[in-house]
Amino acid sequence: MGISFETYERVALEDSDEQWELVCGRLRAKPPMTVAHNDAELNLYDQLRAQLDPLLYRVRPNAARLRVSTGSFYIPDLVVVSTALHHRNAEQRPYGLELYEEPMPLVVEVWSPSTGDYDVNTKLREYRLRADSEIWLVHPYERTVTSWRRQPDGSYTESVHRDGQIAPAALPGVRIDLATLFA
Repeated sequence: MGISFETYERVALEDSDEQWELVCGRLRAKPPMTVAHNDAELNLYDQLRAQLDPLLYRVRPNAARLRVSTGSFYIPDLVVVSTALHHRNAEQRPYGLELYEEPMPLVVEVWSPSTGDYDVNTKLREYRLRADSEIWLVHPYERTVTSWRRQPDGSYTESVHRDGQIAPAALPGVRIDLATLFA
């Protein structure tokens, strides 16, 4: 038998040394990341923050927990949340973790040697089951972004981007420059 959500939330809030996910009733600490991982995540964060209206969207790096079909809670490397949803969450859970069950406009995992297989084989599949609008896997070593965009029929199209700019479908007017992302 796994731990309860209440125990998970208490541990996650009290242990400031780790970032805890709840996976099939068990605690899972996100491991430390490489410099290349952290640089790509920060560069993407900076580009999104510069282009998104904070009255409409919040960029949440390693902060939000997304509930997936198994009842687990994953912490994506970066997620874009509508400000309205963020405020509603803050009002409903002022002393709790930042949790979302609703589909997000953009969910991002950045590949790292310590988590790459887990992210690809587990987390990305679960994000598609959540019906998130767009899901990215940023690979700082291969300098690629693989994107999955949700279609009206619920399926996803997959694209691999190696250069130029990417325009997230659910974030009008936003363009992410890959040269800057991997600088």
